[in-house]
Amino acid sequence: MLTDVIADDDAASTGETTQAIDRAALIAELQTQLASNAYTLTEQVLHNAFAEMEATLFAQISARLREELPELIDRILREHLGEDSDEP
Repeated sequence: MLTDVIADDDAASTGETTQAIDRAALIAELQTQLASNAYTLTEQVLHNAFAEMEATLFAQISARLREELPELIDRILREHLGEDSDEP
């Protein structure tokens, strides 16, 4: 009978240990999955943000060049040809 009690205690503690290990493994797996998904989401959001910023900067630079280049070209041509910029 005494050995039955000891065997039952060993079985119970082995079961608790297995549950603790399973729980720790589950937590580790969940942490890994959460971190991986969070990293993937962060990467996507940053990629989209940089693409939007790049498109905005490209549009601003293109607009500024369209606006300023004709005047710059005209001024430089007139300077090299010796004409006054006041004349049409």
